[in-house]
Amino acid sequence: MGKQIILVFLGGGLGSALRFLVTKYLNKAHVSIPYGTLTVNIVGSLLLGIILGWLIKNNALNSNINLALAVGFCGGFTTFSTFAFENQSLLKSGDYLHFLIYTLGSIILGVLAITLGLLFSKLL
Repeated sequence: MGKQIILVFLGGGLGSALRFLVTKYLNKAHVSIPYGTLTVNIVGSLLLGIILGWLIKNNALNSNINLALAVGFCGGFTTFSTFAFENQSLLKSGDYLHFLIYTLGSIILGVLAITLGLLFSKLL
């Protein structure tokens, strides 16, 4: 159990640090849609699809790779709580158009990214 916690901790720390860098670079105060959060959630979904597809294909879903990369890294890299807060801020400001674009775009692109990741993993 200790080794598993360390793997999730290390993967999550790396994912969180990378998320911080991406969102710091891409989220701009003068732009309504938080492109940094959108990017990490879509790229994270794609990575998760690739990782889980590869793990399923290789019957390794219960492996340390799953803990470090899928649970840890992708869990730390993506962020639903920030997505929810940003949407609440858009609603509060009355920016309904960007709320709809961001919400629907995130959901549709996220599901598409997972699907593409799973399909891509079959080629590995």
